[in-house]
Amino acid sequence: MRTITKPVSILLLLYSVAHAGVIATATPKEVELGEMVTYSLSISGEDITRPNIRKLCDSDVISTSSQTSMQITNGAINKNYILSYKFVPQKSCVINPVEVEIDGKIESSNAVEVKVVPLSGAKDLDFVLELKSSKDELYVGESFDLTLTFKQRSDAEAVDSEFTPPELKGFWVKSESQPKRYQESKYTITEIVYTLAPQRAGELKIPKAQMRIASRGSRASSWGDWIPTIKWKTYFSNELAFNVKPLPSGVNLVGDFKISAIVDKRSIKANEAINVTISIEGDGNLEDIKSFKPDMEDVAVFDEKIAIEGKKLTQKLVFVAERDFIIPSFSLKYFDLKTKEIKEIFTKEIEIDVLNEKAKEKLKVKKEPEPMQKVALTQKSEHDNFTLVLVFIGGLILGALLMLFKPLSITKKPKSGTIKEPRVLLVKLLPFREDKDVAKIVEALEKNIYHGEKIEIDKKVLKNTLKRYEIS
Repeated sequence: MRTITKPVSILLLLYSVAHAGVIATATPKEVELGEMVTYSLSISGEDITRPNIRKLCDSDVISTSSQTSMQITNGAINKNYILSYKFVPQKSCVINPVEVEIDGKIESSNAVEVKVVPLSGAKDLDFVLELKSSKDELYVGESFDLTLTFKQRSDAEAVDSEFTPPELKGFWVKSESQPKRYQESKYTITEIVYTLAPQRAGELKIPKAQMRIASRGSRASSWGDWIPTIKWKTYFSNELAFNVKPLPSGVNLVGDFKISAIVDKRSIKANEAINVTISIEGDGNLEDIKSFKPDMEDVAVFDEKIAIEGKKLTQKLVFVAERDFIIPSFSLKYFDLKTKEIKEIFTKEIEIDVLNEKAKEKLKVKKEPEPMQKVALTQKSEHDNFTLVLVFIGGLILGALLMLFKPLSITKKPKSGTIKEPRVLLVKLLPFREDKDVAKIVEALEKNIYHGEKIEIDKKVLKNTLKRYEIS
């Protein structure tokens, strides 16, 4: 019985393989780290739906291709498709079966194993890619330097190259240096330094960076001669892992800082603008610092956008008031890395003297004039009528002379200090900002002047407002 079953089972296995709908292969099955593998699906059928394969062995598919062929057997036409996917595996793996719809049915491929072995002669590689970090234990927001180093042997040729930087999920990229190139022994070295800061607590990783290098090579043709070729190989850096600790409750800044506030003058006129510049210097997550704009009664305060250059943060504030006031103390709370303590630093209060300060008073709104009563016209003498005619004619002549000799006067720019200047208009409207219309205009002017926005102001509302409060 056994002699009959064994050959039958072999025949059935061969038959099923020969008529399988999808056959998967990997070429080559064993590669060194950085070499490319081609994963192929051989599909037999009339109508197929191509699978959407983006990753293989946790590595991105670099390129895809397809071939179609037809065979005629006993008058029947059979279509064959070969779908190819190229990728660079970073570790040994098994590619699971892939499902493909063929002529309305779902067929599965076989599993394929790919083996990745370490590079041979690692000490004398033509190209080396490395990642180094200045710290591996950090607090949330703490800055550190990530150095990317690429080494190329002086005698190694590269026809082309493609660099894929590491994915920096969970980190702020605060700055990136210009590439620095120098010679060391038999290598030409290029370095780039990134300044980063972790965004959250826990274990964070920076995956491998990649550099694809195209080198010249050759292969034997069917005639026995050698044909020049281009061979691509991918070089990987190491991975980095970080232990990120949370900041103590009540603070979101970490580092070491100094704070200062400088005022441009201490004595002003009523409704004259005074400028204060706040500066923060130090090593830490400056990008997390919020606006220092205070909420003050009877004082209008405007804040410009925070500016950061290197390890210095600045913000300008503008104060406008009608009476003496005090610019409050500004503070900054942070976690000191050296002492492992929460610290808070302050500026001093600044007294501002308003020379011609105004007492508090209600808004003075210009009253509309009373309707004029009808006045009975009296009879005018002929002499008065003649005088009016002469005045009218003289006015026409004078107007013509002005247009002739000063035709460009209407195009002159308004003198400085007039309400046509946005800053002047803003200052003159501030005493009346309790009015809803005035508040809207003031808000638009503030955003246009201090935040670079371009908000249009209703000219009709502005004209009526200026007339109502006798502003000129």
